[in-house]
Amino acid sequence: MKEILYDWGGANVWLFHRINNIHSEYLDQLMLLGTNLGGHAHFALYFALSAVAGVIAVSRCTKDDAAVRQQTAQLWLTALAVFSVAYLVDGAVLGWLKPLLDFPRPPLALPSGSFFVVGEAEFHHSLPSGHSSFAMLVAASLWPALKHWGRIGGTCFVLWVGLSRISLGAHFPADVVAGFLSSFVVVILVRWTITSVASVAARSIEPAGK
Repeated sequence: MKEILYDWGGANVWLFHRINNIHSEYLDQLMLLGTNLGGHAHFALYFALSAVAGVIAVSRCTKDDAAVRQQTAQLWLTALAVFSVAYLVDGAVLGWLKPLLDFPRPPLALPSGSFFVVGEAEFHHSLPSGHSSFAMLVAASLWPALKHWGRIGGTCFVLWVGLSRISLGAHFPADVVAGFLSSFVVVILVRWTITSVASVAARSIEPAGK
C-alpha cells in the first residue's frame, strides 16, 4: 500500500529530485521565505490580518444595502471562527500523526550528496508536512470570504510554501500533498460543524424573538 499511496511507484522520489535540483541564490532565499511564512507560529499574525481584512470588506459595502453588509460580516466571522478552531484541531492531528507514522525525511531516506539541503537538516516526522498543512489551513479557512484576487493570492501562497519544503530538502512531494489534504479535510469538517451549530442556535432563538 505504501508503494502506491506514498512512493507513487517511484514518482515521489523522482519528482523530489526534479524540484530539489533547481537552485540559485535568489531562489533559495525565496524558498526560505516561503517556508518561514508557512510556519504555525504565525497564526496570530494571520488571524489579525484576516480580521482587519474583514473589517475593510464590511466597510466597503454600500451603507444602504444592509443585507450585503450583514452577509459580508457573516462570511468573515465564520471564516475567522473556522480558522481558529481548525488551527487547534489541525495542530492536534499533526502532533499525533507525525510521530505515529515517523516517516523519514530526505536526509535520512536518500544517499548523502544526492540532493540539496538549504538550512538545518531534519530527519524524522516527514509525513505530513506541517508547513504545507498550515498554508492550506489559512487559504481554505478564509476562501469563502475572499474575492477573486484574494483567492489567487491564497492559491499562490499554498503552492509557494509546498514547493519550498521540497526545494529546501525538508520533505518529499507526498508529504506536501498529505499536508494539503489533511488540513483541507479538517477545515471542511470544522466549517460544517460550526455552520450546523450556528443554524441550530439561530432556529432555537427565533421563536423568542417573535
